Amino acid sequence: MKGGTVKRVVKEAGGREIVLIDSITMVEIGDSGQVIVSGSHGGANVGEITLRYAPSLAVFNDAGVGKDRAGVIALDILDEQGIPALAVDHRSARIGDAGDMWENGIVSTLNGVAERLGFKVGAKLSEAVEELAEKIVPAGLTV
Repeated sequence: MKGGTVKRVVKEAGGREIVLIDSITMVEIGDSGQVIVSGSHGGANVGEITLRYAPSLAVFNDAGVGKDRAGVIALDILDEQGIPALAVDHRSARIGDAGDMWENGIVSTLNGVAERLGFKVGAKLSEAVEELAEKIVPAGLTV
C-alpha cells in the first residue's frame, strides 16, 4: 500500500456509490446502502463491523481463505442477513489496498445472495459490479 490508508468513491453504478476503503474500520454511516469494497480480509470481526452499516454489496480480500474459511467467514455472516458479499483472490490484488482490488481483483468466493444476483467466481471485480449494479438492492430488501 502506498501513502497510507485511503477512502474514496470511484464511481456510481446502479444508483449507488462504489466506495473503496483500504480498511473496514473506515466505514461510516453515510456508506450504508452503498457498494463497499474493503481491502480488509473477510474475517468474523470484519463481518460484524460491516453488518452494522448494511451495504448493498460488500467486497473483501480472501487473504488466502485460511483454516476453516477464516478469511472469508464474513460472507456467511452477511448472507444470513440477506447482504450480498464476495471476496477477491489475494493473488490478484493486494490485501489492504481497495484500489488494487477494484482495478485487478478477481472474484474467488461469494455468498449465496451474491451468487443469486449473478456474480461468478473468476470474474473481474470491477466488470462484475458494473454489469450487475442494477440488480443490487439496498440491504433489507428481498433478493
